[in-house]
Amino acid sequence: MSDNVRVGAIPSLPMALAPLLLTVALLMTQFFVFGDFTPHIPLACGILICAFFARLRGIAWTRMEASMLKVIKLGLPAILILLAVGMLIGTWILAGTVPTLIYYGINLVSPGWFLVATCLISSLISLAVGTSWGTVGTVGLALMGIGHGLGIPVYLTAGALVSGAFFGDKMSPLSDTTNLTPAVCETDLWTHIKSMMATTVPAMTLALLAYAWLGAGYADQLIDVGGIDALRRTLAEHFTLSWITLIPPVVVISLSMARFPPFPTIFGGAALGGVIAILLQGSDVQAVFDVMQNGYVADTGSAAMDTLLSKGGAMSMTWVVTLTLFALGFTGMLEAYGTIDAIMLHLAKLMRGRFSMVLTSSVTTASVGTVVGDVYTTLVLPGRLLHGQYKQMGYRTSVLSRTIEDNGTLLSPLIPWNMGGSFVAATTGVPTLLYAPFAFACWLSPLFGLLWALLGRFVPRESAPARQATQAGRVSSSSGSTAPAEA
Repeated sequence: MSDNVRVGAIPSLPMALAPLLLTVALLMTQFFVFGDFTPHIPLACGILICAFFARLRGIAWTRMEASMLKVIKLGLPAILILLAVGMLIGTWILAGTVPTLIYYGINLVSPGWFLVATCLISSLISLAVGTSWGTVGTVGLALMGIGHGLGIPVYLTAGALVSGAFFGDKMSPLSDTTNLTPAVCETDLWTHIKSMMATTVPAMTLALLAYAWLGAGYADQLIDVGGIDALRRTLAEHFTLSWITLIPPVVVISLSMARFPPFPTIFGGAALGGVIAILLQGSDVQAVFDVMQNGYVADTGSAAMDTLLSKGGAMSMTWVVTLTLFALGFTGMLEAYGTIDAIMLHLAKLMRGRFSMVLTSSVTTASVGTVVGDVYTTLVLPGRLLHGQYKQMGYRTSVLSRTIEDNGTLLSPLIPWNMGGSFVAATTGVPTLLYAPFAFACWLSPLFGLLWALLGRFVPRESAPARQATQAGRVSSSSGSTAPAEA
């Protein structure tokens, strides 16, 4: 149970859900009436709605504020990493790292293997820069154009693109969702990434096999050599493309595998990119500082290429950072009011074993993603709702964080009114429901999570001392639950 509200003071389920449902109504109005998937202000209004209901229950503002700050504090490491990621993207473009990856990645394209190449290239870029949206909006547009030139249906190309881009986003230590989810579930980043490999790797393997089989039917298509050559020529004219530019990602990946703390690892990768930009691309310190702050602004003479490469900077992360703060604050207010405890009382009855635990977590996350439509609330709310139950049942919270990413991050682009689905559809011009069946990696990963839970594989339990500490904490919390409620 949350330590904010006494067990006896938990509101009834209808009253507990009231502020949540009112906030959802505001979000739905934002999405469907105004046609905007910017949920910041509806979530801010949700904080005020929760405060109103909490005050009716006699909860003081100082208590609400403390609850919000407690949850926001959990996300602060992820927010710092997000800012470092923005700086890293800017310097990696300036250094020629991202252009080099695009240059050689697109060279792998052939008609029969185009879908496989699309999935691999988008996953590689997304892993390198930590953003599925950035990958879809940059390299993805180029790949969509190439696929059209090859005569491959746009829904197949979009499906392969989404599979790769969101796979990379989910597995990258640079990703906002990959840092936020373990933070709210109270586990560490590297344990979270390792846990996700159990579902993501087999899902991606099957997806690549499916794309190879589908692509075989287009092996005789003629490739648009001129378009690819023009893209590669523009990159070569404006950047010095060399293996040296790949040193930053190699260093970052190596430090990540060695489990160095993520913030210094990513910030160090950004600084290394800046050094290479100075030594190899002829930039100066002022230019490096500028792209770290404001991002890289391309001026190649090609509108498509300028859109492709104008990215990055700490300021580019303000949209995500502010949304994360609102989502965390809203969840903290729900905890203060008692919504989390009220829902958990009912969910706990369903979580009686390993499989029911993972199934309930999956359904809860997918339901929040479907109803709320905001990917950050989808990650934060189930994490705060369920992490205590996982500890109580003796399972590692990395299982929960993996399940939330499988059903939150990966299902986001498959829901038409979700932020992910809306963005992909608007960017590629392909309706969500057309490409969703072919985004194999996105919907296979949650299924593997359920399969492993059923078979008892990759669902580790906590060590005995950790379970004893959790049980001791519950006893201590229960013994203090008779204290009078704060006015």
